[in-house]
Amino acid sequence: MSRVVILGAGISGHTAARYLSKWIGKKHEVVVVSPNAKWNWIPSNIWVGVGDMTEEEVTFDLKQVYDKAGITFHQAKGISIHPEGNADNESPHVTVEFTDEARAGQADTLTYDYLINATGPKLNFNATEGLGPDNGHTVSVCTAKHALEANEKLQEQIEAMKKGAERTFVIGTGHGMCTCQGAAFEYTYNVDHALREAGVRDKARIIWISNEYELGDFGMGGVHIKRGGYVTNAKTFTESLMVERDIEWITRAHVNKIEPGKIHYELLDGSMGELDFDFSMLIPPFAGVGLKAFDKKDEDITANLFAPNGFLKVDGDYTPRPYEEWSAEDWPRTYQNPIYKNLFAIGIAFAPPHPISKPMKSTNGTPISPTPPRTGMPSAAMGLNVAKSIRDMLNGAESPTHHASMTEMGAACMASTGSHIFRGSAVTMTVYPVVPDFVKYPAYGRDLSLTTGEVGLAGHWMKYVLHYTFMYQSKMKPGWSYMPD
Repeated sequence: MSRVVILGAGISGHTAARYLSKWIGKKHEVVVVSPNAKWNWIPSNIWVGVGDMTEEEVTFDLKQVYDKAGITFHQAKGISIHPEGNADNESPHVTVEFTDEARAGQADTLTYDYLINATGPKLNFNATEGLGPDNGHTVSVCTAKHALEANEKLQEQIEAMKKGAERTFVIGTGHGMCTCQGAAFEYTYNVDHALREAGVRDKARIIWISNEYELGDFGMGGVHIKRGGYVTNAKTFTESLMVERDIEWITRAHVNKIEPGKIHYELLDGSMGELDFDFSMLIPPFAGVGLKAFDKKDEDITANLFAPNGFLKVDGDYTPRPYEEWSAEDWPRTYQNPIYKNLFAIGIAFAPPHPISKPMKSTNGTPISPTPPRTGMPSAAMGLNVAKSIRDMLNGAESPTHHASMTEMGAACMASTGSHIFRGSAVTMTVYPVVPDFVKYPAYGRDLSLTTGEVGLAGHWMKYVLHYTFMYQSKMKPGWSYMPD
């Protein structure tokens, strides 16, 4: 019997665990390690953050689901990887620290035959002074708990506005190297919608602040969309949405400090600015969770396995080159580590070989440009295909059998712009491929017949239905494996 250990139970890790339990669970052991007891459908946290969903609607208990599926679950976090074993343990193993109440702080080791790093990101609020809900002055929707707190503070502002007060809302990215602009984008429009539903939108000033060079970049270098026989770009598309809703915007910005009621930022041109605010939700930058790696002699090999940002290197080309020389061929396909063939990384946990958006620095030398997104559909695709490869390798295949390159996959995104059965709406976008390939598609880097964008009520209905569809599937209820990821 072999053992597959999966570190992390987000979209990518949970997807891999579900399928591995189905395919190999009767012959081999599938083990999931996650510091959180509950699974969270993160895309719907934005609705929790405006009071349109409860925490219970976006989370469920992992152990109950895994027990029924025959998956071993440990509420713990990975501390270090020992891919060669060591003097005390000849087998490859990972050291974990338990986070459940019964064993909190205790450490143990888990041997493995295959290890999938699906730890996701560290929410690096400390990268910007004063950022975040715990030790800072802004709120977040990155976790269900954060989103609940965000809604509490939002409702306080709405009550004050109902009494005649005017308020300023600032939403966006809290650092020059952030990704996940899409979550902040959605939250901006849901706050706008909530204020309109409460009848206080005229008392509010809403400002979007972002590290994107132009609106609609989203860390993908922007998107071109073919609509009605003409080609438009995401910048024009996004600007029109903001103008229609009276939302102001500041782009090319690095938030460098936040004080109570005041945001300090730097622009690409080197100028400094300040924004007063009453309510602010700013996404933090992401970093690796801090996994260490050691060889058989217990010597630290972390720098060999991980990129400087803490994400695991896989089968991409990480050779430093000017932006103009990077290509689609640089991106990983199998997510297998090139040194240790039984080690994989998926979702946000793998190290991108380079940014998709052009990296830029201010005249002061401060990096201000988005880092690549790797969430949602791409994460699920990686989890599914790595699970297929491990299944086949356990059955005798010498190397990974399935691919999931972001240069060969598309993504569909339904970004909520307000939740209501009649007055709700969502921006529905498809992008193919996620990472542009200017060899195959020299004009725009993407296939415009498969890259689309619309906004309307139908998109909201689709997003709402998909929320419950994905929750059903993720709970591994009857027929889950016949549903598309």
